[in-house]
Amino acid sequence: MILHIDMDAFFASIEQAINPRLRGKPLIVGSRKSRLHTVVCAASYEAKAYGIDSGMPTSEAFRLCPQAEFVAADQAKYIWTSEQIFQLLGNYGFPLIYSSIDEFQMDITGCQNSLELARIIQDEIRKSLNIGASIGVAKNYLLAKLASKINKPNGIAIISEENLEAVLAGLAVSKLCGIGLATETIMEALGIKTCLDLYQKPCQFLESHLGKNGVNFYLALHSQDRFDPNPKEETIKSVGHSYTLARASQNRGFIQGWIRLLSEMVGRRLREKSLGAKTVHLWLAGPEIEHFGQQVTYKEPTHDGFEIYLRAIKILKKSGPQIPKIRGLGISVKSLFPAEKYFLLKEDIKRRDLTEALDLINNKFGDWSIYPAVISLAKTRPKS
Repeated sequence: MILHIDMDAFFASIEQAINPRLRGKPLIVGSRKSRLHTVVCAASYEAKAYGIDSGMPTSEAFRLCPQAEFVAADQAKYIWTSEQIFQLLGNYGFPLIYSSIDEFQMDITGCQNSLELARIIQDEIRKSLNIGASIGVAKNYLLAKLASKINKPNGIAIISEENLEAVLAGLAVSKLCGIGLATETIMEALGIKTCLDLYQKPCQFLESHLGKNGVNFYLALHSQDRFDPNPKEETIKSVGHSYTLARASQNRGFIQGWIRLLSEMVGRRLREKSLGAKTVHLWLAGPEIEHFGQQVTYKEPTHDGFEIYLRAIKILKKSGPQIPKIRGLGISVKSLFPAEKYFLLKEDIKRRDLTEALDLINNKFGDWSIYPAVISLAKTRPKS
């Protein structure tokens, strides 16, 4: 069984937890400091009630709710909180992975009472960080993620063999992760309107009408997922982070800011494992492009978040002269090598020493006590 933790209005909740004045109020987190000339990076549930959501221009958001509070996004706080949650979840002793900056998955096979465990996790996150989480439990990744969305915010849903058909029958197929507008339109033409419709279709039917994607959906819905209980460091093939926006956006500064944030998270994890990566892969998803993914392999590996960001931006430019509407994005790296073997030039050694010094300070005084200035620059209008 998989337990999926999805943080509620993550960025806005963090800002409200830090500043009591913002609690209970409609809150807009902007991707830049300019109150009326930026994009909604996140919105509190009080703001969502007015129809405000991420990806929306703040000028439109303030027309919907003139009294909304505003703060500029602070990526360092969000990364730090994400890592604190990951450490907290690791104490339960179940195999654990990052799904994205605000989503985590645990293999709880053998747990006797998944509902009680979910409640305990919710309570501990609330007591430790004063933010909420919604949790879903099911037999595989896709269904557990779906379950976590059912009772938001601060909800728990379990999809079991007994209630599976009843739950899926009440959910539109578009609720499943990975189904964009184009795929939804094709599925509707095939008579697939609910998640149950898709679940009940034979694999051969889905393959004949949807190709490889159809097979992938069938396998993802019917699998019994498990984590490797004894992962070995030497078997690590890739490191990555992803995020799904609540609303599609094509604002260049907003999208590049997210790529910078995810790149730094990937770089930090590489440094923790003393690895460098030669291959950077950028994944984008949206209503216009469905899925776009390309990778570039370089001669020299890196574990520097800024360098990973620069390499990802080069890939972004390949998506076209104008950024398409993007709903989901992710950064992953592979072709991993022991980092120490590849710092030969003085400039490389100097950069390595700098990142190691930053890590030492953060480890001593708390994650993201100090961080590269480029993270702050990512909140302003990035250069193309």
